[in-house]
Amino acid sequence: MKKTLTTAIACIAACTLVSFNAFGAGGPKPDPLPKARTIAELAQRYDSSRCIECHEETHDQWSESLHSKSILGSPRTAPTIITAIEKGLKLFPYSGVKEDSDITVESLMMCMKCHLPQLDEATDEVAREIVATIRAWMKASNAGKEDEAEALEETIASLNIGCMVCHNKMAIIHKYADGYPQYDTVYGSQEGEHEDETISKMAIAPALSESIFCGQCHGQGPNFELDHPSQCATAYGSYLFAYVAHGGSESCQECHMHKSELGHNIQSYQDETMAKMAVDVTVHARSLFWRKNKTEGVLPIGIIDVEIYNKAGHGIPDG
Repeated sequence: MKKTLTTAIACIAACTLVSFNAFGAGGPKPDPLPKARTIAELAQRYDSSRCIECHEETHDQWSESLHSKSILGSPRTAPTIITAIEKGLKLFPYSGVKEDSDITVESLMMCMKCHLPQLDEATDEVAREIVATIRAWMKASNAGKEDEAEALEETIASLNIGCMVCHNKMAIIHKYADGYPQYDTVYGSQEGEHEDETISKMAIAPALSESIFCGQCHGQGPNFELDHPSQCATAYGSYLFAYVAHGGSESCQECHMHKSELGHNIQSYQDETMAKMAVDVTVHARSLFWRKNKTEGVLPIGIIDVEIYNKAGHGIPDG
């Protein structure tokens, strides 16, 4: 037992030391960009359409994913953000939010940390504009004003988890070791020149193909670094403690991008391919006649047994 424990500790120490060696091609922490002052300005900063010319297939895949409409959602997410404001922020005694005019970037980060991490590059006016736009869209939709609702929906969807969110802003996790993302660089699996006037370099992000990268948003539970932690997704925590700990070896990307053949159209339960990969469902059913009582006599009834076996690398449902 002592020998086994010593070996385990040595392995842990070796793995821990890995993170202290620089593998990425980041650099010094850059000066922050000027704050975006409107939705349009923030959307333009992270506009993925600039990538279409060289990465059309990947862009088409991404455009079918919920990442491409991370605030709008299915479109369930946007109304849920309003619910979080009405049933959460405005009722919390110390949130500082009693009206929409009190909303700030900081107060929205309980949702936007994952749904729109680049909001930290915008002014509080943008946070309020987002809320006002969602409210106007919901009102127009409920009133049957289709053209108005469609235009507002397009505005909401312009804010999303696009190419440069993953391949720049969130690309490097261990910044003390690997450096900070540079504004002129797109991060992936290659390095060299990049055919873009503004983003002119390619560099390697060591964790981009690892599950920890996805864990930044599809996390382990409450975001304890926030003044008011929230908990939506716990998929990465479940993956670590219920899958990897029991010998599982596949990454999030292997299942959701490669084995599924969906590429950047990263899906979950809404996609038939992912549903079949995630669970086996067995249904046993039988019918019989049951004598209920003298008044109602014999009644036909059905008995259905449903067995669901989870094959996914984490608890389901989750996000």
